[in-house]
Amino acid sequence: MDKYKIGLDKLKNKCNTDIFEFETTEEVDNWEGIIGQKRAIEALEFGISIDREGYNIYVSGLNGTGRNSYSYSLAKEYSKFKNNSKDWCYVYNFQKPENPKAIFLKKGKGKIFKKEVDKLIDILKEKIPENLSSKNYEEKLDNLYKNHRRIIENIINELNNISKEYDFKFEYTEKGIVTFPVVNGKPMSKAQLNDLDEEEIKELKAKSNKLQSVTFDIIEKLKNQENNLLYQISYLEKSIVSDTINSQLKSANKIFEDNKKVIKFLEEVKIDIIENYDRFKNTNTSDNQRGIDLLHQKANQDDFFIRYEINLFIDNSKLEGGAVIRELNPTYHNLLGKIEYVNQLGVLKTDHTKIKPGSLHEANCGYIIIQAKDILKNKFAWEGLKRALKSNQIKIENVFKESLLSQSLKPEPITLDVKVIIIGDHYIYQLLYANDEDFKKLFRIRADFDIEMKRTEKNMKLIAKFISYHCRKNKLLPFNKDSIGKIIEYSSRLARDQKKLTCRFNYIVELLYEADALARWENENIVNKHHIKQALDSKIYRNNQYETKLHELFKEGTLLIETNGYEIGQINGLAVLDSGEYSFGRPNRITVSTFVGEDGIVSIEREVEQSGSSYDKGVLILNGYIGSKFAKFKPLSLSASITFEQSYGIIDGDSASSTELYALLSSLSEIPINQAIAVTGSINQKGEIQPIGGVNEKIEGYYKVCKTKGLLGGEGVIIPHQNVTNLMLSDEVIDAVRQNKFSIYSIKTVDEGIEILTGVKAGKMNENGKYPEKSVYHKVSKKLSQFVEYTKDK
Repeated sequence: MDKYKIGLDKLKNKCNTDIFEFETTEEVDNWEGIIGQKRAIEALEFGISIDREGYNIYVSGLNGTGRNSYSYSLAKEYSKFKNNSKDWCYVYNFQKPENPKAIFLKKGKGKIFKKEVDKLIDILKEKIPENLSSKNYEEKLDNLYKNHRRIIENIINELNNISKEYDFKFEYTEKGIVTFPVVNGKPMSKAQLNDLDEEEIKELKAKSNKLQSVTFDIIEKLKNQENNLLYQISYLEKSIVSDTINSQLKSANKIFEDNKKVIKFLEEVKIDIIENYDRFKNTNTSDNQRGIDLLHQKANQDDFFIRYEINLFIDNSKLEGGAVIRELNPTYHNLLGKIEYVNQLGVLKTDHTKIKPGSLHEANCGYIIIQAKDILKNKFAWEGLKRALKSNQIKIENVFKESLLSQSLKPEPITLDVKVIIIGDHYIYQLLYANDEDFKKLFRIRADFDIEMKRTEKNMKLIAKFISYHCRKNKLLPFNKDSIGKIIEYSSRLARDQKKLTCRFNYIVELLYEADALARWENENIVNKHHIKQALDSKIYRNNQYETKLHELFKEGTLLIETNGYEIGQINGLAVLDSGEYSFGRPNRITVSTFVGEDGIVSIEREVEQSGSSYDKGVLILNGYIGSKFAKFKPLSLSASITFEQSYGIIDGDSASSTELYALLSSLSEIPINQAIAVTGSINQKGEIQPIGGVNEKIEGYYKVCKTKGLLGGEGVIIPHQNVTNLMLSDEVIDAVRQNKFSIYSIKTVDEGIEILTGVKAGKMNENGKYPEKSVYHKVSKKLSQFVEYTKDK
């Protein structure tokens, strides 16, 4: 069987450290970048550079491939050329207070805008009361009153000229105009009024009514003059307030003369202050006010003056280039902003100053990076993001209703211009692409990060530079070239291919840290290959407790398995168990019983629903193979029962299908199988062996069990020939093969496998449809013919 054995040189692709022109990483040029992701890099660069709607980016791949760090670094690089970032402010809407207005300004102007308006209001709070109590104002006001009194006197004189005929007189008092009867030119006293009889009183009332009718128009002139005085005072005060505002607005108008929305807002502020200048007259509270009245007045003033406050919503004054935001918690409000509320006497209130930005606002005119798994946990956030991208604007609204709301705002939406980079895995991408129509339109670029790259000399040297960079960056001890060779081999092991290297560099970095720590504990100045091996062994030791427990059960005989001798219908199959950080191979005894019947091949695991669909498919393939091989010219009367002994969990995968077939052929032919050789590999209906996963773990797992039970020298494993390139076995297994204590076979067909396991050739069918005598297939065919004859007899 030596022709099927795999040579030592194929069990592991060792790294030739002669390619490294250095002794330690201290001699390697500093380098920072990403290795082996040409396709992803080109897609990312294209997606970031194209400035069109819908060309957002989905970055797919596994953790550790550099997708997060590279996406961020590339966005930072491109952000340097972004010069269109803006400042945004929310201001009070004087026409519709419930709809605050959004104003954008050039970068750095938002802070100036807020400062200018704050300064304007503070100055006006001082200047308006001051100017309304100035000497100039008092003089003008005095002139108004003098003119008013003169006009009033004329009107009163006119009234009294008429009232003489009716024995009445008019007087103007603080409470307004009053009339009273006169006698001999003098006002009638109370005593005189009381002495009047009914007839005289009646006559007096008649004169009064007639007088009022005659003087009605003149009295109206008097009332109009009073209103006119109030209007003139108001006009005077508003003119002074307007002049005061104009003098203070010159600076702001000049600064923002190129921003129409700012100029319009400042004009609206001016108009509102003129209309509400009385508020400014009362800003200086007198010292004699005390207690709750003072608090109420201050609260009312504060509520009123909030309208003039500028909500500096986004301040990019310190931003160079465009923003690059990593949103780690993409809830709806964290992304799209929110409106905050304050509790006043049990009622929630808000205003435009309590509108808070989200990360989309902060990333506007730049880039935002979001993890797919995080945003998809929140339906509102995902739908809100898509809505913003489709409409090119961000609308702030509270999607979760607060209770007892008395005020609500609908802020003006802000224009959105952002490149969204979502980072996730392939599965999420496929789900979104298949089920979300918006996703296809909004994320037209996919940058797919590979988990492996070719093991070329160039890439190996790049890994050395990668290690050198991390040594300098994280102040690690230098690594010699032998240790780097071991890291290269570990990388191929992770890639599960002799011709590949892993792109999941987080595992490499972890190994660097742990090897560095071990070297420091030994007071070494350089990390060598011994420390790499020790770090790998330590990691296995920390995580292989379950494997150790299983080996104890094999050794004690609790878990039944034979690693020597021959048995009919019994074989050792190989599976892989994953405990998180560590995966290992576990052999399973598989047994087959065959007998006369019509049930065909029955898997006990399938019958008790302890199998997955891939495993069930493998069992059904056995039926197809047996039928095509032995029942072309005769009926198949067979019942066969297959089971994994001492297996109590779910079994899945088809890698045991060839193993089950060997046990089935052994049972039918009654030729025993060598129990020292374990098997893995799936088959098709033509009997061709197909590759499987976890080949290194399966081989090493069986080797450890054989070692536990005692190596006799005939133990080994059969694997598919396609998996030879995946071999990156441990040095211990390779040493055992070198010493002929363990063997690894590769095969292409079932015929080769059954020959290795039984020592008997499978046999080839001749033109008469017969198999050679003493061959495995001859005995199988003979047994099946006997089953058919037995069935006929019954």
